[in-house]
Amino acid sequence: MTNKRFYFILVFGLLMSSVSIFAQSDRQKELEAQRQQKLKEIKLINALLYTKKDEEKSVITLIEDINAKVNVRRNLIRITNEQANLLTREINTNQEEISSLRTQLEELKEDYSAMVVKSYKSKSEQSKVMFLLSSSNFQQAYKRLQYIRQYREYQKEQGEAIKSKTKELQALNIQLSKQKVDKQKLVEENRIAKRELEGELKQREVLMASIKSDMGKFAAQIKKKKQEADQLDKEIDRIIAEAIAAANKKANKNTSGKTSSTKKFILTPEAKKLAASFAANKGKLGWPVARGVIKGKFGKTRSLTDSSVEVNHSGVKIATEKNAEVRAVFTGVVSSIHVMKRGNPTILIRHGDYLTIYHNLSKLHVKKGDKITTGQVIGEVFSNKITGETLLDFRIYKNDLKLNPESWLVRQ
Repeated sequence: MTNKRFYFILVFGLLMSSVSIFAQSDRQKELEAQRQQKLKEIKLINALLYTKKDEEKSVITLIEDINAKVNVRRNLIRITNEQANLLTREINTNQEEISSLRTQLEELKEDYSAMVVKSYKSKSEQSKVMFLLSSSNFQQAYKRLQYIRQYREYQKEQGEAIKSKTKELQALNIQLSKQKVDKQKLVEENRIAKRELEGELKQREVLMASIKSDMGKFAAQIKKKKQEADQLDKEIDRIIAEAIAAANKKANKNTSGKTSSTKKFILTPEAKKLAASFAANKGKLGWPVARGVIKGKFGKTRSLTDSSVEVNHSGVKIATEKNAEVRAVFTGVVSSIHVMKRGNPTILIRHGDYLTIYHNLSKLHVKKGDKITTGQVIGEVFSNKITGETLLDFRIYKNDLKLNPESWLVRQ
């Protein structure tokens, strides 16, 4: 293998390994952001769900609170494990890279040493002049002159390559030391998280055992809670259907004068623009409360205390602070305000053919027909003195289609 070919392969190999290292580093940054998010969620859960003494809460509420923390803690452990495993792979890669760099450095030094010896043997300027003068013709002399220049340049390149490799080796050694420290820190944090998870799971088991000992009493509470949730869903479905019908009736009167029974909003050019803007902000919408954690997730789940009962959440339940202000997540118009029987007020805000719904309020700061701006305070969340909970029921619909709000809200 010629020296130049060796040099080319060396540079190409380093470039390829650099791409791999950068890709791993990007994944580490992503995982670290996720880990910090989970740590923040646990901190919020502790602040928002454990502000009252445990004995002042119902057993079912306590189980729900613990379960919310358990779910986040498990995700934290999973993410930290992935980080530690990725660091292990990066450490192994760097160790292999260091070994390879040392070999390459030795080869470069040996090659450079051989050139120095060769240069020393023919170092006199007189020998170089004689080398040129002994040429049989001008063309040969020119080629010999080019060879001398190229040889000098190659010597210079080899010297620079040695310097570069030495610096790279030093940098990798520093990076390797840091990675080992980071990994040890993650392993220790995971050990602590697992101990805390074990404690939370034991606490949940104790509470679950207390429910099983008096299942008749708690089964009635669970059944009642499900009935209330089902009734709320029906009521909100009815409100949405009425809002669509009323809006379309008004839209038709302003156009053809005909009424429409469609289940979708008839959109003006302005409403279409607003809907498109709302859709473009999926995953970027601000939270409807300043501080909150999702305690009840969207979709179908089994009851924590009675697996025979299926719970279907049409939105998310956000635990927040007592007397927390509710903010509109996007620009729109108050489509309707509804107060249910034996329930708390609900606000529907329309954004083209999208609706955001804010249920379980104690105070209202807007009225039907008001134009709302993003972040505007529209009310306050109701705090339940019996359960000790302050929960906002937040929903997003497109026409009458239920959407998962968690996919639309920005990560806190």
